[in-house]
Amino acid sequence: MKIEQRTVVSLGYTLTVDDNGKEIQVDQANRTKPLTFLYGAGQLLPEFERHIAEKQAGDSFDFRIEAKDGYGISDPQNRVSLPMDIFKDEQGQLDKEMLKPGVVVPLADREGNHYQAIVLEVTDAGVLVDFNHPLADKELHFVGEIYEVRLATLEELQHGHAHGPGGHHH
Repeated sequence: MKIEQRTVVSLGYTLTVDDNGKEIQVDQANRTKPLTFLYGAGQLLPEFERHIAEKQAGDSFDFRIEAKDGYGISDPQNRVSLPMDIFKDEQGQLDKEMLKPGVVVPLADREGNHYQAIVLEVTDAGVLVDFNHPLADKELHFVGEIYEVRLATLEELQHGHAHGPGGHHH
């Protein structure tokens, strides 16, 4: 069976990006923990789905996705200085381990929307964070194999995502 609309795909992959001339692995899925998804449901990068369209179980893949078609080009306006107070706990203490450059911190706005930001710099004035996706500006290199392709169940189509073995798990 070929990958197309209304199919559930299970695959393994290794995702690498270029980091100053060296390919580094940033994510992977394998037979023990495959990526399983409802094709065309908008859960994955459109370019990823375009590259695996029409493939079948046993097929391998090796492709690159340009930054603009992956997680985008970083926007300088998504780098914001936040007051130090928002990083204090109920006792007014700062978590010094959290406030180090490169650490991803969870944040929420007044409406309860959750975000993740990367700490860029910590000063007496505040914390400079970057709300751009960590893989913004990066060309993505995917290498992997299709493990299984099957028709989606009616329930999966209605819910808009694949279900695990035995049915619904959320």
